[in-house]
Amino acid sequence: MANRSVKNPSPGCDGALNFATNSYERSSDQVRALVERARRGDEPAWEALFRRAHPKLLAYASRRLPTQEQAKDAVGETMIRAVANIDTLRSEGGGFDAWMYGIMRHVVVDAQRLLSREGPGLIPDTVDAGPLPGDRALDREDAAEVREAFGQLSPGDQELLELRVVAELSTDEVASVLGRKPGAVRMAQSRALTRLRALLGEDREEQGGRARAG
Repeated sequence: MANRSVKNPSPGCDGALNFATNSYERSSDQVRALVERARRGDEPAWEALFRRAHPKLLAYASRRLPTQEQAKDAVGETMIRAVANIDTLRSEGGGFDAWMYGIMRHVVVDAQRLLSREGPGLIPDTVDAGPLPGDRALDREDAAEVREAFGQLSPGDQELLELRVVAELSTDEVASVLGRKPGAVRMAQSRALTRLRALLGEDREEQGGRARAG
């Protein structure tokens, strides 16, 4: 086995719901080439993979753990486990991104269990709702509406949409992370987006009512 003592690198309704569109195009061939080099213990390849994954993994952890320091620790642990277990990554699975998020989910769950033993109230009751994808494309008022509506979704809906849009994973990759079938993910995403649209519509009706009353 190759030596893998790799150092951690430094690291509107329809308008808002372009939220559902996976617009990011990954260079799959480049990622596969980096993974193959990483399997052989190539440190620059690991560095490139980690730098690519780090921002989104940190955002995922930050939404689920109470402090930024704990989120950073979770990302560091995810990377350590990735180096140790790269041989478990299979080409027929969801790919490197899905594999990393699968590790990240387990690390976050482990951290949450530890926090729950240390005392109540240490784990957020809901996923932190902001900032969210699409915020930069929306004005401040619309972005706030999307964040508020997103925060009212169930944790399962939030995670699914986050993996699809924030993490920019494909349906097959999300299915791999969540241990579900792609068809079930597509149906769940459709239902989650329907609920999000309904919540956005309710928010705007309330705002319209307040404006008319004023």
